[in-house]
Amino acid sequence: MPSAASVPGPVVLVGCGRLGSAILEGWLLTETVAASDLIILTPSEKPAAETARAKGARINPPLEVLTEAAVIVLAVKPAMWREVMAPLAPFLNDRAVILSVMAGVTAPTLAEGLGGWPIVRVMPTTGVSRGRGVASVWSADPRAQDIGRALFEPMAETVVLADEALMDAATAVAGSGAAYFYAFTEALARAGEAAGLDAATADVLARATLRSAADSMGDDALDTLIGRIASPGGSTRAGLDAMAKDGRLTAMLDETVAAAVRRNREMG
Repeated sequence: MPSAASVPGPVVLVGCGRLGSAILEGWLLTETVAASDLIILTPSEKPAAETARAKGARINPPLEVLTEAAVIVLAVKPAMWREVMAPLAPFLNDRAVILSVMAGVTAPTLAEGLGGWPIVRVMPTTGVSRGRGVASVWSADPRAQDIGRALFEPMAETVVLADEALMDAATAVAGSGAAYFYAFTEALARAGEAAGLDAATADVLARATLRSAADSMGDDALDTLIGRIASPGGSTRAGLDAMAKDGRLTAMLDETVAAAVRRNREMG
């Protein structure tokens, strides 16, 4: 894969909610975007925006400054983007790139509502705030795609999707996936409690096991990692066999991802 382009400036972040704040924190942590190149538009005071302001970012400046913008990052709720962008669009220059991190809102829908600016969609996880996120990138425009990669590769394991239609599935797996792992960890802790552990001990063991598994995973094949722990005839293999009985683990996760994909499309 070719290297991504350098990050142009200024970068306008529209929305500083949970995901917008995570992106902002990641940019500052990894120095992907200089604070002096950041323009942040937020309707309410946010800690991440105030931290950026202290480093030189501009918060809610006059809209005329948007004529300088190289990238507009849309990090608002999917139902709100038309309302939010209506007063901003007249100030954008014709070289600006629209970068959307909104689930479910397709590039054709954005183009219909905004006009002819190049569009790149990126679906990151909130782990970008620590420089350890995951991001899926798609654009029909090579320059916009390179800008999307440049803005997220320093703080996320990044994949470029071949087709925008894959974005909902990527979001269901990666964007939502951390919550699935947390839910599994909670269920594992409660199963340990049912087996006789006290609740606090079960919580510590389940959480620590998730962290340990993630830290030791590396790039090895998943079946290889499983095989290192699950000896034939051993207790781990017995547990795995119980999980896989009648295909219930696969069926559960198929249903989980499919439900998330459907909801992403409904939100768009």
